[in-house]
Amino acid sequence: MDKRVQRSRAALLNAAIGLVARRGTTAIPVTELADAAGVSRQLVYLQFGDRDGLLVAAAADLVTRELLDEHGDDDIPGGVLATTRHFAAHRAFYRAMLTGSCAYAMTRTFNQVFSPFNQRFLQGRHVDEDTAKDLSLFMAAGAGAIINDWLVDGPDPLDPDAAADRLLRLACLVPGALPGVQP
Repeated sequence: MDKRVQRSRAALLNAAIGLVARRGTTAIPVTELADAAGVSRQLVYLQFGDRDGLLVAAAADLVTRELLDEHGDDDIPGGVLATTRHFAAHRAFYRAMLTGSCAYAMTRTFNQVFSPFNQRFLQGRHVDEDTAKDLSLFMAAGAGAIINDWLVDGPDPLDPDAAADRLLRLACLVPGALPGVQP
């Protein structure tokens, strides 16, 4: 991707995150998203297909940039806490995304983003590759459902430490799935 395309894409992703978080809704016209990014609305359609494609890409970019790229693989409890802190810090954005028109696509995308992360911890276990993929998706979707419920309906302010403890307690019930995490 050339630098101009990268700048335009980054501007659109940041504009989407900012507008959705401030307004608390995904019902933002493409024209407003493009204007906030300083690009044409045609660029939104060329790069993302439609508004929901842009919004889902913005959510995936945010979680990848701020969470997955920064987290080390060895500290599972720290990674879970970093995850709950990330989602709490961006609650307004994610709450709107989880209750808006692109909720299904976002949930599916997050399952795809987090599932390979879980698969790394399942390597070397006594399960075949297909079972490891299924278990990692199961873990991503289950944790996602808990995080979704917490973000949408949890009390203000959110308690990331309590949410992390909740997720780790559940992870302990999957014998050998997460090394170093004890019940």
